[in-house]
Amino acid sequence: METGAVFLPLVGAIVAGFFGRALGDRGAALVTCGTMALAAACGLMLFFDVAYAGNARTVTLAAWVDSGSFEANWALRYDTLSAVMVGMVTLISTLIHVYSVGYMSHDRTVPRFMAYLSLFTFAMLMLVTADNLLQLFFGWEGVGLCSYLLIGYWYERESANRAAMKAFIVNRVGDVGFALGIAGVFVLTDSIAFDAIFAALGAHEATMVRLFGGEVRAVELCAVLLFIGAMGKSAQLFLHTWLPDAMEGPTPVSALIHAATMVTAGVFLVTRMSPLFEMAPVALGIVTVIGASTALFAATIGCVQNDIKRIIAYSTCSQLGYMFFAAGVSAYPAAIFHLFTHAFFKALLFLGAGSVIHAMSDEQDIRRMGGIWRKVPATYAMMWIGNLALAGVPFFAGFYSKDMVLEAAWGAQSAVGAFAFVSGLAAAFLTAFYSWRLLILTFHGEPRAEEHVMEHVHESPLVMLAPLVVLAIGAMFAGMVFYEPFVGHNWQEFWRGAIVVAPGNDAIENAHHAPLWVKLAPVLMGGSGIALAYLLYMIRPELPGRLAARFQGLYRFLLNKWYFDELYDRLFVRPAMALGDALWKGGDLGVIDRFGPDGVAATAHAAALRIVRLQTGLVYHYAFAMLIGIVVIVTLVATGRL
Repeated sequence: METGAVFLPLVGAIVAGFFGRALGDRGAALVTCGTMALAAACGLMLFFDVAYAGNARTVTLAAWVDSGSFEANWALRYDTLSAVMVGMVTLISTLIHVYSVGYMSHDRTVPRFMAYLSLFTFAMLMLVTADNLLQLFFGWEGVGLCSYLLIGYWYERESANRAAMKAFIVNRVGDVGFALGIAGVFVLTDSIAFDAIFAALGAHEATMVRLFGGEVRAVELCAVLLFIGAMGKSAQLFLHTWLPDAMEGPTPVSALIHAATMVTAGVFLVTRMSPLFEMAPVALGIVTVIGASTALFAATIGCVQNDIKRIIAYSTCSQLGYMFFAAGVSAYPAAIFHLFTHAFFKALLFLGAGSVIHAMSDEQDIRRMGGIWRKVPATYAMMWIGNLALAGVPFFAGFYSKDMVLEAAWGAQSAVGAFAFVSGLAAAFLTAFYSWRLLILTFHGEPRAEEHVMEHVHESPLVMLAPLVVLAIGAMFAGMVFYEPFVGHNWQEFWRGAIVVAPGNDAIENAHHAPLWVKLAPVLMGGSGIALAYLLYMIRPELPGRLAARFQGLYRFLLNKWYFDELYDRLFVRPAMALGDALWKGGDLGVIDRFGPDGVAATAHAAALRIVRLQTGLVYHYAFAMLIGIVVIVTLVATGRL
């Protein structure tokens, strides 16, 4: 059961990837969906056995690295944190696999796509079951590789290739910090195994290291470096630019990346390393500020985007900010609770958006939609449920988890906690606004699509709708069912040491005693956002255009995503291109090729050509050369020089 939950997706990926032509589209789909379903069954049994029954264990598969004091086993760690992630990842991924059977039915290379999906899931499962940092890094880089393959799946498109490269490169920037963090932890504790690291940290709490001419605490430095890795993988502010471009991949890819895998890896990493972060209050403050800033920043951009998938993508970026600032105020259970509920309603929204795109003949611009809700009633109902959960409307899943995150930020009773609370409230208002903007412009009003498109609008097949129904059930009830064990008064009994919170960090406990206004504020902000969207896009649909014209600078600033891409292009891309061009033309061609191997070869060739001219084949030339030689020798002998 333990190995099946992790390795069955790998089996499906190998079979579909290497034998896809022989199996055909249907055979590859059956193999990958079947192995994922079995993995989900194993994952759900482990979830209840480990998280609820308390049967945590570590399954050692093999010795991996053994060099001096550096040891690493290939092992599967099943504590409550891993069990929650494995259960969620396998279930969501199975539903996405099934959905893909219908969504990708007309694609030319279905086996390749299904193999990539299964391989992606395997990499994420290796990450969340890792027993040491090296194994976690293996899964970490695995999901990065698979994201590159899936974002660039339609490689005939230049935009897809660029997006895949962008995701890969930006993640490598964060991974430099992650790799340095792993090295720092090893130097500090002489181990990369989690249990050994956590046992050794107490002895190094006051250890100092020199950095840029000053001294910092080693645990602070390691925590910040690990968080830089998490920033890249989870698309936090400054390393977020790859996330919206990842929408170039097929919609099931967007759902898998944004709901269950990859972007949640950073939140998992910070939570897994909670014993380290609890010793690093400065690092926790950085996590809180970056998370809160990301939540607000991404929400502002989502309000003006027009691509249905990009709106939901920025929603993911914003919700990840919530998860990080929850972790930053030591409310790690709240962060994982929101990650858990978010997986259901975000997968539901992405797959619902895919159903809309499918119905609209691949149209993704919400300005060219409208008036279709009667033609796709099932999809319309599913999108309603997803948006209600995302906006935190009582009593949907997002209401329980998002409110707990905000209450924990208030309960931190700190300056960074207050900043997170205010930013989170503002983001809650904007989230509700752009959610209902998407819903209204997509389904309501007069049809804005071309007539031939509207004629072909149709509901998706059952193979695509069935996963939406399962996800909708999760989006409605996951918060209500799992609130008490995840973040209730006795949350420590559920997590059983998988999450460590230092004494005095009472954000969750204080959240349970928050005043009524703190509990009502997120609901009121969400309701206000919904009301504003209804006013602007249902009652007075001419107002958004007037506001965009009146505040054109602000509108273009948000539409162009705060100009981060342009800024990075000016600061990093162009200078790098200029430097590369100078090194190529000036260094490679001008110096190395001119004076190096090519230059030496050219000189030798020229000299050889000149020497060859002496070999004329005429006897009197050779006799003359011999005579000159004799004269020289006689002269040297006569003068005593020879």
